[in-house]
Amino acid sequence: MPLAIFDLDNTLLAGDSDYLWGVFLAERGIVDPDHYERENERFYREYKEGRLDIHEFLRFSLAPLARHSPDELAAWREAFLAEKIEPIVLPKALDLVQRHRDAGDLLLIITATNSFVTGPIATRLGIPHLIATEPVLRDGRYTGEVDGIPSFREGKVLRLEQWLEAHGASLAGSSFYSDSHNDVALLERVDHPVAVDPDPALAALAAARGWQILSLRD
Repeated sequence: MPLAIFDLDNTLLAGDSDYLWGVFLAERGIVDPDHYERENERFYREYKEGRLDIHEFLRFSLAPLARHSPDELAAWREAFLAEKIEPIVLPKALDLVQRHRDAGDLLLIITATNSFVTGPIATRLGIPHLIATEPVLRDGRYTGEVDGIPSFREGKVLRLEQWLEAHGASLAGSSFYSDSHNDVALLERVDHPVAVDPDPALAALAAARGWQILSLRD
């Protein structure tokens, strides 16, 4: 069964769920708006420029999970999904996922964004398997720490290799869809790399290597 792997942010979604979660928290006054917005913008800029320190970012982004109760977090997440995520779900992305489903492919999202944010999004998109950065949950509360390897850049490859071994799967006939040059290491590993509405660095690389370039935007 071929594996169809999808990046999430700016690929299946017309925006970045991690960044938008920070925007949501700031707008609600759950975090200090000035400080959080400034840092959120900085980290997002560094990500796009390919120089993000993922561990620094995760200390920042997971801290609010550790400060609040599971009930509060669940209620905020439900509002976030309705306000910030549903408007950026791309109809053409849903069509693409459905084509792979109809072909009998195994569907997987792999994302650097943490699973607290992305788990319900994967469910909304109808994708049963998710590799995401995993926040530590201890005694029913988040600690602000990361469990294992963040699924970012080369970490995506390592986490995917672990997943393949655990599921008895392989990359034979696999596809991977991504918008970002940060995902080149994984794009190089699959049989069918696809650059989706790619950033300039990935667009240039995809053109040079003859990779498919696809737009899911109107």
